[in-house]
Amino acid sequence: MTQITSPQNPRLKAVKRLATRRERDRAGRFAAEGEDLVLAAAQAGRTALAGYRAAGSQIGGAAFHDVEPAALRAASTLGSGTRVIGVYEQRWGPATGPLCVYLHGVGDPGNVGTIVRSAQAFGASCVALGPGCADPHSPKAVRASMGAIFSVALASCRASAWRSSPMRPTRCAGSAGTARTARSRFWSAPSATACRRRSSPRASAARASRSRRSRSTPRWRRRWRCMR
Repeated sequence: MTQITSPQNPRLKAVKRLATRRERDRAGRFAAEGEDLVLAAAQAGRTALAGYRAAGSQIGGAAFHDVEPAALRAASTLGSGTRVIGVYEQRWGPATGPLCVYLHGVGDPGNVGTIVRSAQAFGASCVALGPGCADPHSPKAVRASMGAIFSVALASCRASAWRSSPMRPTRCAGSAGTARTARSRFWSAPSATACRRRSSPRASAARASRSRRSRSTPRWRRRWRCMR
């Protein structure tokens, strides 16, 4: 491929603009920096729409452009620069089961990327992002995902759509440490919730019966059971 020597090259300037969410949304693309992320994309079967590597490094294969290190450093969002940058297509789809992780109000991109990585670790089918969530394709989120962004399905959900979704949980654990009922009121605190498809009415009735029995047991007796 051709060698790029100037930081003012239009291709490198286009990569630099992908650091902003507005440009990522407009182009439907995002950038991944570093050998580990480019390798993870290749292992997940994701082909780079464009690739740029430090001249002489041979990273990424023949489809990547050779770039002078100083010019590549200017296009990087990392303070120390990088040896390779890949540009990939964003992929969004519907929330699917059997296990979906729903994020609500998680505004830190590093936390979003970490949750995507954790979702991959315990075998979640997808990660659904609700209102107030950071962009999972931002540079910080992509780095925090450690490559999971390429293999975990992503869905974008509005609050109204999530209420009627079959993946909506009957109960959810929020970041404030309290469980809330999703049927009665949509929660507002930032939260990450693992959701399975709602169970049958018989199973729901059995859980409700166990919950009533637990609440009717005196607190001292429940504490004694735990100590035994």
